[in-house]
Amino acid sequence: MAAGNGKSRCFTCGKEKRAVRCEGCLQLFCYDHLTDHRQELNKQLDHIEHTRDLFRQTLNEQMNHPQIHLLVKQIDQWEEDSIKIIQQTASECRQLLVQHTTKNVHHIEVNLAKLSDHLRRIRQENDFNEVDLQQFNQKLKQLAEKLDKLCNVSIQQDPTPLIHKISVVVSPAKITSSKTIQNNTKWEQNGFTIAGGYGEGSQTNQLYWPYGLCVDEDEQSVYIADYGNDRVVRWKLGSHHGQVVAGGNGKGSRKDQLNLPTDVVLDKKNDSFIICDYGNRRVLRWPRKHSKSQQTLIAHIACSHLTMDNSGDLYVSDCEKNEVRRWAKGETTGTLVAGGNGRGDNLNQLNSPGYIYVDEDLSVYVSDSNNNRVMKWTKGAKEGVIVAGGQGEGNNNSQLSNPQGVIVDPSGNIYVADSWNHRIVRYAPGATKGTVIVGGGGQGQQSHQFSCPLGLSLDQQGNLYVGDWGNNRVQKFDVHVD
Repeated sequence: MAAGNGKSRCFTCGKEKRAVRCEGCLQLFCYDHLTDHRQELNKQLDHIEHTRDLFRQTLNEQMNHPQIHLLVKQIDQWEEDSIKIIQQTASECRQLLVQHTTKNVHHIEVNLAKLSDHLRRIRQENDFNEVDLQQFNQKLKQLAEKLDKLCNVSIQQDPTPLIHKISVVVSPAKITSSKTIQNNTKWEQNGFTIAGGYGEGSQTNQLYWPYGLCVDEDEQSVYIADYGNDRVVRWKLGSHHGQVVAGGNGKGSRKDQLNLPTDVVLDKKNDSFIICDYGNRRVLRWPRKHSKSQQTLIAHIACSHLTMDNSGDLYVSDCEKNEVRRWAKGETTGTLVAGGNGRGDNLNQLNSPGYIYVDEDLSVYVSDSNNNRVMKWTKGAKEGVIVAGGQGEGNNNSQLSNPQGVIVDPSGNIYVADSWNHRIVRYAPGATKGTVIVGGGGQGQQSHQFSCPLGLSLDQQGNLYVGDWGNNRVQKFDVHVD
């Protein structure tokens, strides 16, 4: 409010001074702090330009991404192999046709020559009658029938395809720049809230114990398993309210209800969500456009968390059987890929497995929460290896306390939501000690603190998303710009 002497209260220092109103935020600043305000705006503009440069770099890298060249080589090899098969098959068919024709024509020519000799001989001898003529006609007729049979040749197509057609399938996973996140990458220590943050509740601007989350960069949205509200919600980045996309019809076991959902993945190929409906002991497919056509994919399972690989196979952790199984489309039992040897802390065992990550080599990373470690099981392995924690429960840089969300970047760095230590820790490949990248300042609700973080995600620019369970919010931490 303007004072009677023409002075106003500065938004920054709160003192009565002559002030200027910013046309953007509409706040009043004294001359000194107006300069500071402009400097802060310039820093934000620098950050936007840096993000733009990172995006341009990522965009340029896609045309030369090693995965693209590998796929082109596979297509070229398929083309070469297919041409060889076609040429070989065509050559065999030509050879068979020529052999068949040559053999039978030769046989007819031999019999025709014999008939011609006989005709010439009886004409010279003038020794024939009606019976002989009838026999000659009959033999000619037989030769003509053989010639007709010879011409009755066709091409038959085998119902089994000679060449298996290939196609390019765009999977849910994205090609991520390997240069976006480097060994010296740092993140801003103060995150900003992109979902929730208005206390525990069921309003559209609230969350109630957020668990798993997934980021859709195409739509600039984050999808959250809103555990306590029995729903999955979508928050557009920059929005102050979320949208219920699954559940939200009260706790229950009907097809349109959820009961304590713990995780969600976006299956873009089938335009649906895959939801870990923990309280109902089932995994659901929930179409994005037809909310009444839900499908139970897996029933009677203590599903803790789930993920999907590039082929569309599902991986589900079972916190009662202490195992992780891979479920291909249509499978009823799944394939064991981690644990399954009872509850324990041996390398072939798990103890309350939770969040899962699957890399391009189909190695499975599992947050083995009650063993305070993260395990990696390579494809086909009978036991896992410890890649984070495993040194007992604690808060030093080699220990974890109830680890939850786990993700891996293209360089093999492992990121862990160290829940009860209220921090996010990064482990380099082969490292036994981790580095705290955000949090670690004790439990709290400030922008640099967490209260039992759970879900984790990274976008293509390397920005970090954290489900802050106890604070009922999702925080985003941008890559630090020097």
